[in-house]
Amino acid sequence: MSQASMLTVDTDWSEDLKRRIDELCAVLGTYLEPGYVEAVREACYFSAEAHAGQYRRSGEPYIFHPVAVAYILAEVRFDHETIMAAILHDVIEDTKFSKEQLSVRFGSEVAELVDGVSKLTQIRFSSKLEAQAENFRKMFLAMAKDIRVIMVKLADRLHNMRTLAVMRPEKRRRIARETLEIYAPIAGRLGMNHLRLDLEELGFSHLYPHRYRVLSEALRKRRGNKEIISQLETRIRNRLLEEGIKARVVGRSKHVWSIYKKMRYKRLSFREVYDIYAVRIIVDTVDTCYRVLGLVHGLYKPIMGRFKDYIAIAKANGYQSLHTVLFVSHDLPIEVQIRTYEMHVMAEAGVAAHWLYKSPGNQGNSAHKRAREWLQKLLDMQRRAGNSVEFLESVKMDLFPDEVYVFTPRGEIIELPRGATAVDFAYAIHSDVGNTCIGAKIDRHPVPLRTPLANGQTVEVIITPTARPNPAWLNFVVTAKARASIRHYLKNLQHEEAVILGKRLLEKALLGRVRGLDELHPERIRALVNEFGVQGFDNILADIGLGKRLAPLIAKRLLPEGDGQEPSAHVKSGGSQPLLIKGTEGAVVSFGRCCRPLPGDPIMGYLSVGRGIVVHRDSCKHVADYRKNPDKWIEVEWEKETNTDFPVELRLDITNKRGVLATVAAAISETDTNIETINTSERDGVTTTVNLVLNVRGRIQLAQVMRRLRIVPEVLRLSRRT
Repeated sequence: MSQASMLTVDTDWSEDLKRRIDELCAVLGTYLEPGYVEAVREACYFSAEAHAGQYRRSGEPYIFHPVAVAYILAEVRFDHETIMAAILHDVIEDTKFSKEQLSVRFGSEVAELVDGVSKLTQIRFSSKLEAQAENFRKMFLAMAKDIRVIMVKLADRLHNMRTLAVMRPEKRRRIARETLEIYAPIAGRLGMNHLRLDLEELGFSHLYPHRYRVLSEALRKRRGNKEIISQLETRIRNRLLEEGIKARVVGRSKHVWSIYKKMRYKRLSFREVYDIYAVRIIVDTVDTCYRVLGLVHGLYKPIMGRFKDYIAIAKANGYQSLHTVLFVSHDLPIEVQIRTYEMHVMAEAGVAAHWLYKSPGNQGNSAHKRAREWLQKLLDMQRRAGNSVEFLESVKMDLFPDEVYVFTPRGEIIELPRGATAVDFAYAIHSDVGNTCIGAKIDRHPVPLRTPLANGQTVEVIITPTARPNPAWLNFVVTAKARASIRHYLKNLQHEEAVILGKRLLEKALLGRVRGLDELHPERIRALVNEFGVQGFDNILADIGLGKRLAPLIAKRLLPEGDGQEPSAHVKSGGSQPLLIKGTEGAVVSFGRCCRPLPGDPIMGYLSVGRGIVVHRDSCKHVADYRKNPDKWIEVEWEKETNTDFPVELRLDITNKRGVLATVAAAISETDTNIETINTSERDGVTTTVNLVLNVRGRIQLAQVMRRLRIVPEVLRLSRRT
């Protein structure tokens, strides 16, 4: 396509477009070969033709947007494929051109980048949340293949935020919130500090415009303190010159979003936020960083507990610097950051430094490696996530780390988000360690698994091969990896248990027809699998176990045509032999909380969709309702041996006097019975009702507990709740 043919599209703005393209190519010419610059220019004209007739809400031609996105990336000196992808990033989504056509015209690499940025517009979703989550999942998977996908997306979002004022208020707020929750943290996670700050400030100004204006004005009025900052800069600079240290000393104020977050987190007023200003000292070597630290501590007293060494232990995104807070005056503590020039480039450009500095061993490669490791972790989370919404929530959790550094017994450093527990630590070591952990020690002292970790602690995990994750862990773990791993394990475990139970139920339904599933004709099984559209026979068995399919109906479909027209009565009801319940079947067999059945109680089983079999006592008030659906209840009996504890609820009316609860607890303890929960409610000032949930092995142990409680003088009435 020639420039002339493109410029006939609209003479009103073609000169403006040509000027913008020339400015872009001028920047690219400072670091790209002429052939690559011309390839970018061709992409600009192609994109202009593709978007011909399309305008943004501001009224300007749509092509101005992708050229502006490309310019943002050109300032960070990205390669020509990334720049071309930025120019073409909306072509697949918004024009008639396909990925295949882009691949033929500009190469498969550029086409893949554009496809990674494009939304899923052809698929219909049940909700906006699901659509958003699935689009982000697609983007993260594309990022894992080529990290430049997110660079284009971040630049795209930055330009959109700069032009967001033309949108209606509710859409501005939605986009701003999405920027603050996802895009700005991603930029921070990739170490692109300058991009993160721009996204945060713009997001804050559009999400909370009034708060942004008030804080900005308050910050502007504090200019009097700038004289102190200037004096501090001069004094530090002169002291370094005395020691023969060449350094760049720069004072700055914190950004409005950073101040706002601190005010909210610590519940402070603006007047109570003192460390608004900071001084950055940039030197040549790491050794000099520590020398400068000693010098500034000699000039001003440091505030205890406010020193952080991110050089020895870098942040997750590769950020390195020394941080200390100096007591400059009675109301003005100043944060000082000390770093090398390479660390400064890394802090500002992050993973983009990989393209800024491509020589071996540079900081950019280190950032790129850390980004790859993070993206690999996202891939693992995606594989474990049940759906796109769950994956997006895990990513959000992972994007807001306030780091805690702890040590393994061998002295290795493990980085975790603040609030992480011993279980999070175990999963950070390895998924198998987390799945089999049963206890933990912090600094050699045993602690509960839910104990939050603190900086500098040495953590040891106790494991046993037979252990498995506890669903209750989901209530306190904070890392995305731990949450995804626990859910993944429990989901697989439920599937395995459902298959085993489904096999038992189907064999029970086939009783009297075949001796086992092995006698069924493989062709009939394959036909049923194909008819139901599942991956294998195990999926049908799992559906039976979870109550989604009825075993007698599946049995009828699997039997030969000549084997009678109707199953006998005992087949319809699930066979003449009851299903034996041991109590250790797992998640697919649960026990009704309404009646809390115990071994020895007459019981029945109800097939609940998604839960498997729910066991109730025959005398339960809900059984009458369940029996209205006879095809969903089955005969069950207890195994002769049950080796687990079952909860049972007792109700006691006791005399209200000092020490009576301790007396009741001691009486229960004498029978070697554990109290799970205890609740009390005062009735008339003289008596109190106590509801106890105990863990017992069966009716025999329950009878022992009740006999012991009846001889307690203060117990007026005792009953088992049904």
